[in-house]
Amino acid sequence: MASEYVIEMKGITKTFGSVVANKDVDLTLRQGEILALLGENGSGKTTLMNMLSGIYQPDRGQILMDGIPVTINSPEDSKRLGIGMVHQHFKLVDVFSAADNIWMGKEKAGIGLNRARYGEIGEMAKKFGFDIDPRKKVRNMAVSEKQTLEIIKVLYYGAKVIILDEPTAVLTVQEIDKLFAVLRKMKEEGHSIIIITHKLNEVMDISDRVAILRKGEYITTVDTARTNEQELTEWMVGRKIDLNIERPVVEKTRPLLEVRDLTIKNDEGAVAIDKVSFYIRGGEILGVAGIAGCGQKELCEAIAGLRPIQSGLMIHKGDNIVGLPPKAILEKGISMSFIPEDRLGMGLAPSMSITDNMLLKNYGENKGPFVDRKAGRAAAQQVIEQLGVVTPSTETPVRRLSGGNVQKVLLGREIKAGPNVLITAYPVRGLDINSSYAIYHILNQQKQDGVGILFVGEDLDVMLALCDKIMVLCHGKVMGVVHAHKTTKEELGLMMTGALDLTNKYENKPAGIARDTNITDQELRELEAQEDGGRRKEDGPCVFISSSGITVPSGKSCAFICLRWAPPWR
Repeated sequence: MASEYVIEMKGITKTFGSVVANKDVDLTLRQGEILALLGENGSGKTTLMNMLSGIYQPDRGQILMDGIPVTINSPEDSKRLGIGMVHQHFKLVDVFSAADNIWMGKEKAGIGLNRARYGEIGEMAKKFGFDIDPRKKVRNMAVSEKQTLEIIKVLYYGAKVIILDEPTAVLTVQEIDKLFAVLRKMKEEGHSIIIITHKLNEVMDISDRVAILRKGEYITTVDTARTNEQELTEWMVGRKIDLNIERPVVEKTRPLLEVRDLTIKNDEGAVAIDKVSFYIRGGEILGVAGIAGCGQKELCEAIAGLRPIQSGLMIHKGDNIVGLPPKAILEKGISMSFIPEDRLGMGLAPSMSITDNMLLKNYGENKGPFVDRKAGRAAAQQVIEQLGVVTPSTETPVRRLSGGNVQKVLLGREIKAGPNVLITAYPVRGLDINSSYAIYHILNQQKQDGVGILFVGEDLDVMLALCDKIMVLCHGKVMGVVHAHKTTKEELGLMMTGALDLTNKYENKPAGIARDTNITDQELRELEAQEDGGRRKEDGPCVFISSSGITVPSGKSCAFICLRWAPPWR
């Protein structure tokens, strides 16, 4: 008699030192169904699936396929059994084409790529409704294209069970709709799909059943049609969660930082931000909304000193701080912290411990040739305790942490520096609901402490609830700045597509220009005259942290390192 389940995991246990990642977990997957695996960050979802894909081996327990016990000791074993996993961080070679990335894993592939494979891969993509060019290089692909390539790759090798780890974490709403259409097509073709996720609305939309983990333990599996978001949240977290976001009222202050006519180019040399003006008050959260690729990334990086500014001013108490060294900026009373969207690529050094990542912020303050790791360890321990970071110790490399815990480490380090301006780019992307609300709480605490916050987000409901004002970008231009409690998602949507322009809603107050500015008209004219005089120099010393380490532009010296706010102009 054939088994009801294509996959059965019974009593699976996995430990890493003193940390129990999974404890006696049971999981079942039927043929032709989409199963959502739900749980907080650090609940053991990815670890469990890594055992199914052969990356880890369970310490205890049994795996069955079609009712027959199997042993999975490697990814090759998993592939042979028809199991494929698309990881959250893609496993692709940037300099290779899509077809090369698929074919290079073929046994005895030979020296060159058979031209017929282009057509074969193209036909497979067309069959499932994917849109991908087999000849396109990975380095030139958008995130959604890379994910498509990873899915095609596992299908090409005959996977019947497909595991997707946080597949929508970096996708736009439109891209998510396309992905879900493809997954439904795959389901119709008889594929069984497991989606690791935390997004409750997507769980309700795409899944047939939901399996819930909490702190490494199996809680329950329910039919999606017989549950709701509130019930799933309570199972996932273990208590009732108030899904309302607070927006504390803080006494308004004069603008802390003013940006006037800022123009920035992207990596391809095209204008990404076109004469944008706005201001940030202390005790205020300014949201930035826009369709993906409308200049949000470039704007954050430019303000944080990681991208050249073509023209424009950044004004603090009447002084233009563009071009000033970090010490001079701090002396003027402004300090910034930056939470980039690429946590492990730009925000943290993934191979380094939590302690060492804490030290990156201020190691230059050490006197003598040796770094005081004791202070860094104490700072790491404080962040772990205050933000509830799940980790074996302060010496754990951050790459071994879950996405939510990585974000907490990054946010904790930047806040600990005591900024008065905080730049956050998608701070809750990829986080579970509990971690997301913890981040919202932290941001509100900073707001109440008088910090000015720039919040770049993608969830309009969250932005409407959390932010005081929202600036909408469309193709690098400001469509308007609106009060969050006076606008709607519909109005924001029209502005995001360029169908509604509110930049001149008030004739005496253009969007982004404060009535109570810190700078007089005469001072502004003088600053603009200075800027027109060509005082700015581009491409100065700036340090980046990437997954491969710390890099400094060729031929430059750097006195300020690793995410301390350092404008790249001297």
